[in-house]
Amino acid sequence: MEPEKERDGENRMMRHKKRIKESINCVECRTQSDCCRLGAWIDLEEAKKIISLGIKGDFFHLERDKDFPSGYRIGTSYEDNSCSFLGSDGLCLIHKVDYSIKPKTCKDFPYENNKLSPFADVLCTPFKSKIKNRNKRKKSI
Repeated sequence: MEPEKERDGENRMMRHKKRIKESINCVECRTQSDCCRLGAWIDLEEAKKIISLGIKGDFFHLERDKDFPSGYRIGTSYEDNSCSFLGSDGLCLIHKVDYSIKPKTCKDFPYENNKLSPFADVLCTPFKSKIKNRNKRKKSI
């Protein structure tokens, strides 16, 4: 592909991502715990900060992963269970204590590594709603 066309394609994709991200307002989400139904992979150093504060929850499956700053990732859920830091009220226990230590993956969702997560259409209620509305508009045309 020609460099100019490649850059144009990348620019279009970035604008599209920005529009989607700007249109997803997690604060207004009525089911804020939907995105926590399967837990998350977080950086090991983030897990250490969470442990140091004594927040109730568990970590599972420590793995090497060069995409994480420490070189390791650890899960917040076992298998396909909900995040262990999800409170009985459906709110994040980490967020309640100190938003600044909430894991980056959690803050960034529905994005992973600057790309729309493959789980966004399953776990992100505002994103699902946008897709549903877009499909309704297409059908009515």
